[in-house]
Amino acid sequence: MSSPSAKPSDPETPYLTGQLLIAMPTLADPRLSQGVIYMCAHTGDGAMGILLNRPLAQPSFDDLLRQLQIEPLPPARRIRLCVGGPVDNARGFVLHTADWTGEGSLVVDERLALTASLDVLKAIATGGGPRKGLLALGYVGWGPRQLDDEIQRNAWLSGPADEALLFDTAHETKWRRALAKLRIDPALLSGVAGHA
Repeated sequence: MSSPSAKPSDPETPYLTGQLLIAMPTLADPRLSQGVIYMCAHTGDGAMGILLNRPLAQPSFDDLLRQLQIEPLPPARRIRLCVGGPVDNARGFVLHTADWTGEGSLVVDERLALTASLDVLKAIATGGGPRKGLLALGYVGWGPRQLDDEIQRNAWLSGPADEALLFDTAHETKWRRALAKLRIDPALLSGVAGHA
């Protein structure tokens, strides 16, 4: 684990890895407005996260399994689908509890992992796999220091992640609930950054 004095520019430091990134009300990008993002990786080389509060109505989980020719249909279990972000949105990523991992899974921390292989979908379809998960199409990505600069410009807040915010289906309240975990009322937030 990194020390509290670690800087985000240190490529070995998982600065916001495993945390939530919460959009400030002034964030102008409509794809990320009022976004709640789970940070899967954040180092000096860049950052990657999954947007949690943009549900995807189509395709359904069953339709996706059919397209990927994954049996059984109907599946023994289902997970929800969401728009994970604007980058590589034809690719699927399963954010899930770390009680199950497969080859190629990125273990984010002791609680959560990210898997981009079909193995996790096959396991879920047959009734196994991780205890909880969601399938995101695409992700949110930043280049070196890009996220750090956005945070300096007051575009984002960060806070702790919990399973309710990660995996529940109350998408319309997720942004406000993430702010409430920080004891912040969105009506009182300012877009002006203060720096000492």
